[in-house]
Amino acid sequence: MNILAKFRVGLLALAALFGAVSVANADNGSIRIRILKAGFVVGGSVGEGVLTFKGRRYPLSVGGLSYGFTFGASETRFRGTVRNIRRPSDVAGVYAQAGAGAAVGRGAQAIILTNQKGAVLELSGAQAGLIVSLDLSGLALSLR
Repeated sequence: MNILAKFRVGLLALAALFGAVSVANADNGSIRIRILKAGFVVGGSVGEGVLTFKGRRYPLSVGGLSYGFTFGASETRFRGTVRNIRRPSDVAGVYAQAGAGAAVGRGAQAIILTNQKGAVLELSGAQAGLIVSLDLSGLALSLR
């Protein structure tokens, strides 16, 4: 193997090592979110929530837009886990999703979302309302 090839292999090994250390230092937290969604073609979402991370609670604001076929209104209360965060601010960001769904009265929902910082939300919860949707949506979480 020539020197340049050995150098490349060494750099790849170092990158893999630092990537593994970076993920190993990440932690998990729990999250609760309440989202109100309504729309007719273009939809909007607002809500609030709480991140619990390392024994402390951090209030969250939720907002979002959707575009596609959306008709009606609903309320969803999610509970779940946020993975791969090092500090509370890692949960803040935009989570994109494409989906289809319907709720008449009460129903259940489960989703897994990832933001640009690598935070992964694993959420499940109860949905109530009258809504039918086939849309692309973005959900923005921010610390209050």
